[in-house]
Amino acid sequence: MRKTDLKIRLKIELPDGVRLGYGKIDLLRAIDREQSISAAARSMGMSYRRAWMLLEELNRSFAAPVVETRMGGAGRGGASLTGTGMRIIAIYDDAQTRADEALADQLRRLADELADDPSPPTEDGS
Repeated sequence: MRKTDLKIRLKIELPDGVRLGYGKIDLLRAIDREQSISAAARSMGMSYRRAWMLLEELNRSFAAPVVETRMGGAGRGGASLTGTGMRIIAIYDDAQTRADEALADQLRRLADELADDPSPPTEDGS
């Protein structure tokens, strides 16, 4: 990572300590793309159980479910985002864009303070 590549990673604290951040948003995007919770989890290197737990947490936090699942045999089952899920992604993306814009100057100033060669020190301290 170059020092000009600093970025803000937005996490929004929801009631009951639930956090909405880029990881859950990435999971929602993967479900939208894959149309399957298990395929989305695999594409992210995540277990199905972990993905399911994150989705359950989101579904409990919002007034309406974020993902809709379909039971079925071969080729009929799957999952898709609900209107709420799509809106959550859009709201998060808008908030992330606003945070990036609002903090761009601070990130530039912080980057100016970073070492040119951020290599870790050796055992002898040099």
